[in-house]
Amino acid sequence: MGTRSTLVGMEVPIIGTDSIKWIDLFLSSSLPSSPPFAPHTEHDFAASSSLNQDHHLIWRIHKTLPHALELLDISSTSKEFLPSIGLRITFPDALSPFVSVCVVERRYPYLLYALTVSGVAYVLKLRNISSYVNASNSAFPPDEVLEFDIRACSNQHGPITAVAATAGCFVAGFSDGSVSCFQLGSLLDQNAPGFVHELRDDSGMGRLWGFMSRGRIVGPVQDLVMYEVHGKQLLFVLHSDGILRVWDSISHSRIFSHTMSIPELAGATLKRLWVGQVDNNSSIIPLAILYGQTLEVSLEMIYVYGLHCSFGDRTILLLEPSVQNVLLEEGRCIDVKLASDKIWILKDNGLVLHNLSHTTVNVEEAQCYSLQEEFVADQLFQSSEHSSDDLLWITHSIFSSGKDHIVPFVSSIFLRRLLCPGIHHNISLRATLLDYNRHWTDLEFQSLTADGLKKEILSLIEHEGTTENSSIFYCWKNFCKRYFHNWCKNNAPCGLLIDSSSGAVGLIRKNSLSLFRCTEDIERLINGSSDELGDLVSIGLDLFDDDLESEILIEVLRCVISISQQLGKTASAVFYESLVSTPVISSEEILPCVSKILATGYSSSAAMLHISDTGADIAWEKKMADHKNLRKFSIDMLLSLHALCEKAGTWGRVLNVIESFLKFVVPRKIIRNFDDKILSSINASTLVQATSQISQVMFETAMDVLLFLTYLVNISGQIHMCHDDISRIQLEMVPMIEEIIFEWLIIHFFATTPSQPAAIEDFSLQLSSLQIDSNMGKRSWNEKLGKCHFTLAFILLLNIQSFPGGHIELSSRCLPNSDDISNSIQDFTSWIIWGKSGEPSAFLSHSTELALILLRHGQYDAAEYLLTMVEAHLRKEKTSQSIQDNDGQWCILHHLLGCCFLAQAQCASHGILKEKKVNEAVCCFFRASSGKGASQALQSLSHEAGFAHINFSGCVSDAAWRLHYYQWAMQIFEQYNISEGAYQFALAALEQVDEALSPNDHYSGRDPLSESSATIKGRLWANVFKFTLDLNRFYDAYCAIITNPDEESKYICLRRFIIVLYECGAMKILCGGQLPFIGLTDKVEQELARKAERSDILAKPNLYKLLYTFEMHRHNWRRAAGYMYLYSARLRTEAALKDHQYTALVLQERLNGLSAAINVLHLVHPAYAWIDPLPEGNSLHNEHYPRKKARTVEEQTVSNDVQPQRGQSYIDIEKLENEFVLTSAEYFLSLANVKWTFTEVHYVSSDLVDLLVQKSLYDMAFTVLLRFYKGSRLKRELERVFCAMSLKCCPNKVDSSCVRDDLRTHGLLLTSSKNEVVVHASHDMGPATQQFKRNSQWETLELYLVKYRGFHAKLPVFVAETLLCMDPQIELPLWLVQMFKDNRRERTWGMTGQESNPASLFRLYVDYGRYAEATNLLLDCIESFASARPVDIINRKRPFAVWFPYTAIERLWCQLEESISSGRMVDHCDKLKKLLHGALLKHLQLLRVDSDDAPSAVR
Repeated sequence: MGTRSTLVGMEVPIIGTDSIKWIDLFLSSSLPSSPPFAPHTEHDFAASSSLNQDHHLIWRIHKTLPHALELLDISSTSKEFLPSIGLRITFPDALSPFVSVCVVERRYPYLLYALTVSGVAYVLKLRNISSYVNASNSAFPPDEVLEFDIRACSNQHGPITAVAATAGCFVAGFSDGSVSCFQLGSLLDQNAPGFVHELRDDSGMGRLWGFMSRGRIVGPVQDLVMYEVHGKQLLFVLHSDGILRVWDSISHSRIFSHTMSIPELAGATLKRLWVGQVDNNSSIIPLAILYGQTLEVSLEMIYVYGLHCSFGDRTILLLEPSVQNVLLEEGRCIDVKLASDKIWILKDNGLVLHNLSHTTVNVEEAQCYSLQEEFVADQLFQSSEHSSDDLLWITHSIFSSGKDHIVPFVSSIFLRRLLCPGIHHNISLRATLLDYNRHWTDLEFQSLTADGLKKEILSLIEHEGTTENSSIFYCWKNFCKRYFHNWCKNNAPCGLLIDSSSGAVGLIRKNSLSLFRCTEDIERLINGSSDELGDLVSIGLDLFDDDLESEILIEVLRCVISISQQLGKTASAVFYESLVSTPVISSEEILPCVSKILATGYSSSAAMLHISDTGADIAWEKKMADHKNLRKFSIDMLLSLHALCEKAGTWGRVLNVIESFLKFVVPRKIIRNFDDKILSSINASTLVQATSQISQVMFETAMDVLLFLTYLVNISGQIHMCHDDISRIQLEMVPMIEEIIFEWLIIHFFATTPSQPAAIEDFSLQLSSLQIDSNMGKRSWNEKLGKCHFTLAFILLLNIQSFPGGHIELSSRCLPNSDDISNSIQDFTSWIIWGKSGEPSAFLSHSTELALILLRHGQYDAAEYLLTMVEAHLRKEKTSQSIQDNDGQWCILHHLLGCCFLAQAQCASHGILKEKKVNEAVCCFFRASSGKGASQALQSLSHEAGFAHINFSGCVSDAAWRLHYYQWAMQIFEQYNISEGAYQFALAALEQVDEALSPNDHYSGRDPLSESSATIKGRLWANVFKFTLDLNRFYDAYCAIITNPDEESKYICLRRFIIVLYECGAMKILCGGQLPFIGLTDKVEQELARKAERSDILAKPNLYKLLYTFEMHRHNWRRAAGYMYLYSARLRTEAALKDHQYTALVLQERLNGLSAAINVLHLVHPAYAWIDPLPEGNSLHNEHYPRKKARTVEEQTVSNDVQPQRGQSYIDIEKLENEFVLTSAEYFLSLANVKWTFTEVHYVSSDLVDLLVQKSLYDMAFTVLLRFYKGSRLKRELERVFCAMSLKCCPNKVDSSCVRDDLRTHGLLLTSSKNEVVVHASHDMGPATQQFKRNSQWETLELYLVKYRGFHAKLPVFVAETLLCMDPQIELPLWLVQMFKDNRRERTWGMTGQESNPASLFRLYVDYGRYAEATNLLLDCIESFASARPVDIINRKRPFAVWFPYTAIERLWCQLEESISSGRMVDHCDKLKKLLHGALLKHLQLLRVDSDDAPSAVR
């Protein structure tokens, strides 16, 4: 029959069913693989089975994954918020498009029948899907599987063409027209008699004749349907030749056979057979058969038949004479569901419902339901070729003065729509991202929140815009195009789902589920074209008693629809984005821009952009087309408006009609106990999605009416509108529409905005992640927070309808029908806007209730948006004074808004955003405390608000209330570690103390504060100190200390102040004189000393140095020296106990401390230049403080007015210098890896000097000698040191017998064997290195001998004697010999001089057999004596002016004679003897002459 379609409903996606987590099980088979024997899955196949009133089991087979069977259980008894898990069973072979699930009362509640293309039938014993979650093995249990190869017993019949099944019976139809029944699932033995039964036409003995007695041959089986009616199990068999047979599957007898021939469709193929449900009061079985195309008819047809049945002793079926047909005009038929009076036909372009109550084939109006593809295309600007371009042009026209905001604004629009529930589809989005080579694992992608997806998509678009050298807008355009393609591909419709108990109709898609709802009256009115507007009563708009007013409204709506079509969907998208996103441009600015576009078209900048993107020619054509379209629109609108005014008579009447219509758009006020209704998870999901659809339509409708009224005002002169009408529009109607827009905006915001993820700091979430909390519903809740499909509306629903178990109790009706959805939408929207009371002024109070729900669940951004929008809307309606008159609700609003900002500041990272949120929170709390009725209103907030309860009972003054509230705010900021806000409220509370406790301030009841003013101020100033200290405002913190009236609190704060300054490395502030110590100098010193005593001596900065600086700044020299000495003493004791690895550094610090103490004591008068020892626990430390260490030294007092008399124990500069010298020695030895320490500062043993000389630390050795040795002892130690230094200049090995015993070289030399000693040196040192070292030692010896021979004149003699003793043949250095010669006394000649004179060297030469050197030295002296200048001759002749060691000379003479007589070096000795003899003769002669001249010299 011919039909005329009307849109009566639309699809409502069940949010979250696109994110199913599949449990994969694999099925093994013992049968070998074989060639195909059953039909392949050519299209995605899906179906469902109503297992009972609570369960619907859905199964799907994808043509791209034919081996896998997906099972999804929708249950009203599940505690899960949505069906989040499914079962995917993988078969060994590809599946045929057939699955049947039967309910059995056994151990396994379900039997699942499936067939593979190889002809193997499977029976799976299924448990509840949730029982497979914790399966340890991925293999399906083999004992729960039955398999049967149909080919083995039915190969002679040809391939299988159709199958059907019921509990215990599997039926297969074959290509030869035969039908076989297998007792699969009821008989375990497949070889038992009766397991296989073939349905035949004849009975009795005729069966013995086999094939010849089967009756006439029928065509291949086209379709099979198992159907139970009135307790009879019937099998409907449709053959390809048009024969329909009905068999009793129990008795295996045929009860009906008829050829379903249609004369008009001669030659058409019969494709499918559907059997509908039978009413209890009816005996007609509805049948539907799909006929294929013929040569005459190019479209498919569905014929609906009625089969009358009667059951008694014999079952009789008769075909009803009436036949109805449905022409499938467009689209492929996917599925059909049949009832006694209805037929649902699912095509790939929509769902069509036909009423079968007609008994004729008269033309009937079909009822159409739109699919989600149309909605997605419309929202992503894919419905027409230029819809996305319109968005770019309108944004360029609006942002003509701020083009930098276009890209982020447009990106925000696309992102919001892509991730909107109903549009966002997980699998499709992942496939689109995969097109751009963005890869994730399943776990990674599932963990992405809405914010994470936004970041990923935005980064992808920005990257594409950079690499492809194209605009961001066209990157978005291409992305949405790909996404829509993937959405249609991965979410194609597969089958229908009918809930017979509720009448609900659902849609099974490839990767999601949906329900259908009827459109609301306003939707049918607005979504229809202007030509389809007719009888308003038929669509629910029975607003007027006058037909003329109805006609006026129809004309008005035509004009509104014309404006909407002129602008498309872009204007409302831009307007909505300006309301919900970060305010780049206000909505008040957008409206004039859009009105200007209606009047003059898009701006020139948009036209230039089009030229750059498409070229000049195409842009010119587009410009001309747009200009022509604009002119046509303007003329048509002008004519329509003139006709409208002429029909109405006046514009006032038109405005009255519009105002009446606006009342229809306002959210309906329904007073019901909405929270008493219990919604199932499916109901809740459907309700949220349907609410978003309705709210969007209402928002856009109100927006279009607002544009229409604005357009009227703009062209008021052309349509002769009077000033009063213009004023009425601007002052009355525009605010009314803005309020409607605001209300639907709030509803749409809740329905589409994803929830905010739970904060990491949330302890309850941590319990959930650790699975410590046993509340499964709450854990599921936390997992869904932040996901795209879990919007704010779910939080509201779950909050108002939750039970103590933490989950949502599901209703007994699993799937809601259209009436349920519609009623739920009205209840929900009414509750959001009007609350339970439904009072017109209740929205402010109800908005605070909504905000409390959001705050309780951590939705701070949403709560901020809601409260901000409510406040802005109220400010438009009323003045600030009148807003505060609403029973304190204004105060609650700002209080909750402050809580939002505070929570956001805690979650934000440090930076400008955190600072901004803190400032906004502070402002909101101050506003809340200053409003009227703040005390009573804020105390009404319950503990469930999620923040500390404000409990301040009693009737008190405003100042006392503010004092309490400011302290509460201070504690809240402190709780969130936001010191800036806490600091401000602490100061604000201080300002209220005096007034709150003033005796002139009368109030009834007892004092709720019950504290004195000083106590409160002390506590508050202590808090001010703490917060400023946390903010590193040290000067302000110190001011808080000195202002604090509580002395105990003041000293505690001072102690903390010093500790924090020390830890922050800011002690310079304390010790640099920047702070005024008003009576706190001694306390500061005590605290510093106490802290120093209890601190690690090696810590930095060191408190003893800080004390030193502190005292030096006060010119307290002796105390400064005392602290530095104490520092050095503690370093010596504690570092030694710890055996610290940094010994050299510790010793260096000790030296620095001693040096500082010595230097500062030099600033004191010598009579007072001493300090008492400052042991730990000395009197500078307050007796009040507990001591951690035992006192071991008697305490003594150090004061500035010290008398010259010194106590029994003191430390003066001399002692400090002694310790400094010894510590220096220890330091240098530590550098040489020698561990040595001292215990006495007045005496030093020779061992220290020996160590220093051994390590070549000569300067330190001589410093120790000169500091601690005097007189002869000093000379002896100098002799030892220089002897040791001389030994280092000799070759490595010497004869130990030559070393004098009194040199005590055993302390300086290490004996290697009995007859030799070696100097400490490296054994692997080469000859060149040793030679260089000896040269350096000679230079060192010369340097120190020259420097220190003034302390002991005979040192050169000991050096020379040591060298000759070590090596008698050694050549003494020239500088050493010269020392002997240069030490002669003045006005004397010969070999006279000081202790180190030539005579001493001469004796050494003689003693050690150096006769040649001795002879030469003597000859040199004699020659020097003889060659005196004439001026010196007179002096030489004086008595005792000349002296020679004659005894030593005589010894030399004897030694030479002895050598000659013994025959040793006879010639050499003889030569020396002759030289000596000649020199002595000349010398004696000269002496005789001088002796003779002596008397005359005397005269």
